[in-house]
Amino acid sequence: MSTKQKLVLIVGALALGLTLFVLPQLKYYYAAFQKSSNSAGVVVYLSAKDNQLNVKSVARLLEQKGIISKPDLFEMVGTEKEMNPRNIAPGKYIIEPATAYRHIWNGFKSNSNGNGNAEQTVAISFENCRTLQDLAGKLKTQLDLDSTQFMSYIQNGQTLARLGFNLEQLPALFIPNTYELYWDQTPVQFVDRMAQEFKKFWTPERKAKLVSVGLQTPSEAVTLASIVYSEQARRSEEWPIIAGLYLNRIRQGVKLQSDPTFKFCWGEQLKGVQRLLAIHRDIDCPYNTYKIAGLPPGPIYLPPIGVVDAVLEPDQNNYIFMCAKPDYSGTHNFTASGAEHAKNAKAFQNWLAAELRKR
Repeated sequence: MSTKQKLVLIVGALALGLTLFVLPQLKYYYAAFQKSSNSAGVVVYLSAKDNQLNVKSVARLLEQKGIISKPDLFEMVGTEKEMNPRNIAPGKYIIEPATAYRHIWNGFKSNSNGNGNAEQTVAISFENCRTLQDLAGKLKTQLDLDSTQFMSYIQNGQTLARLGFNLEQLPALFIPNTYELYWDQTPVQFVDRMAQEFKKFWTPERKAKLVSVGLQTPSEAVTLASIVYSEQARRSEEWPIIAGLYLNRIRQGVKLQSDPTFKFCWGEQLKGVQRLLAIHRDIDCPYNTYKIAGLPPGPIYLPPIGVVDAVLEPDQNNYIFMCAKPDYSGTHNFTASGAEHAKNAKAFQNWLAAELRKR
């Protein structure tokens, strides 16, 4: 083989190597160092619900949000990094301006904890929930959580046994507050976090107070707090007074006779009804404290922390009766006298009838 032929072969081999190896690498590095187009931080939510979390779907989403202007190059980087549905972590992300494509993909990549390297937490809260279904609805609007799957999980017998609750007591596990969580929480992860918060809340000090007021379990305290809050949601200064009143009834063996408990039995049917009648109270239901003695099987509301603490530190009074005052103050008249209570109730009924006639 002549020197010229050898030279041609060498040049050809170099050209082939350049084509097969060097140019693709150069193109990849060119793509990897491309910067995002957004001029301000953009929040991105990657959801695995549709099972289409792949390089193309992520590129399409980021292009729609104005984060990338060269989706083909962005896809090339993702493909080169072997990004796929198994290692693209669902969740909330914030893409800052001028972020290199390679860094965006690195942020989406799942780490040893199962979260994205750059995944952000979200602040969630679930105040004003009457039932577990209400809780599921609140979570659905704040997390990438399927409410049906959530309800199915928490109603499962194995879940309840593991948590140490029955279904009626379970609302006591969920303490209304604001929590920092990952947006893609599964039902298992969310419930486990709430179990941790429950254990943190029920300190030895709170458990000692629980015993001192004559209650046996945290779920009993939350159940009583749920009744207190259902009676009085507007004026927190009355929470310890009402708690003391109901504890007096429990100690004396007097039925609680709380209107919110029989209303709970009716579900949504009494929503907006201001004048409750004897026919409403006559419903057969384990939550109806006009018919059953003691506390109902579980909470009728997810009460705020302050109400639970009011139950644990109740006002020391001798009250047995309470009745709304005949005005719009939202407060109550309290008494230990049945005769006095009858007068208070009559005054309120007359006032309410007069107000309804004005409408």
